[in-house]
Amino acid sequence: MRKASKLLAAALAGAMALSLAACGGGSTAETTAAATTAAETTTAAETTAAETTAAESTAAAASGDTYVVGICQLVQHDALDAATQGFKDALTDALGDAVTFDEQNAQGDSNTCATIINSFVSNDVDLILANATPALQAAQAGTKDIPILGTSVTEYGVALGIEDFDGTVGGNISGTSDLAPLDEQAAMLHELFPDAQVVGLLYCSAEANSQYQVDVVKEALEGMGYECEYYAFTDSNDLSTIATNAANNCDVIYVPTDNTVASNTSIVDNICRPAGIPVIAGEEGICAGCGVATLSISYYDLGVGTGQMAVKILTGESDIAEMPIEYAPQFTKKYNPTICSELGIEIPDDYVAIEQ
Repeated sequence: MRKASKLLAAALAGAMALSLAACGGGSTAETTAAATTAAETTTAAETTAAETTAAESTAAAASGDTYVVGICQLVQHDALDAATQGFKDALTDALGDAVTFDEQNAQGDSNTCATIINSFVSNDVDLILANATPALQAAQAGTKDIPILGTSVTEYGVALGIEDFDGTVGGNISGTSDLAPLDEQAAMLHELFPDAQVVGLLYCSAEANSQYQVDVVKEALEGMGYECEYYAFTDSNDLSTIATNAANNCDVIYVPTDNTVASNTSIVDNICRPAGIPVIAGEEGICAGCGVATLSISYYDLGVGTGQMAVKILTGESDIAEMPIEYAPQFTKKYNPTICSELGIEIPDDYVAIEQ
């Protein structure tokens, strides 16, 4: 969009240069002091990255370019909220006041996602963040021209219907994935509950990426000798009934990074904890609400990585069509101390307690 005209940029160049000089002086002093204090631990690569980010911000402001970024988040819960915040922080750190956000929440309704995306297209925003799979699918259907970055999306090939997905979507779509290694999640379940026999796979059938995750985990667990049963619910209205069936018939329940469960962890917890049935969760927010353990990523860091991709797209440094999907850099074994204590579950020393 880059709404400032060349004439306006020229007219404001002097004032902006003075403003930048005033702000930049303090920033430079702080950076120098920090670099001096941490001279032995700061790498040349980190210094170069910081200089590049500062240069992008200064260039954007000096040119007079401004950007409007539309954010469509499927539903409000801790993981998606953290990804959105990380995204906004990364863009604001790099571009300052040159970027503004039109942030909207679909309240769990995929049809509302489509309405939100259509409003972004009508307003000709410069870039769209689609937070969660239904938001990404709505964005894909809504525009072929505006750059789209997804986040909190597990598997882009599944979400977008791409066969033989090679890691790069192409066209106007890229983003970040919240996929933790599913074989390691299955191994975690086996580590904690080696004597269990039946594992229930609880997920929303309307979420394609949830189906993908439970299919992969089921294969891995069956290879370890477990009997696995699907417990699919269509929406939050039948979650209680299906979760009750799973708790009555299984020794352990596995829940993937499922947005519907993430927004209704109290339903699962109120059924499974009194029944003494442990839940292995696909992400930390679900684990904090109803699980005993998870292989966790930082959704805030995932959002920051998505924001850094957005900066490169908006400033013209990178072509979104050539940007591969990026993944969380590290995973941490975490556990819910409250539920583990109530269920009498002993956790190995290499697990980190979830702060509550």
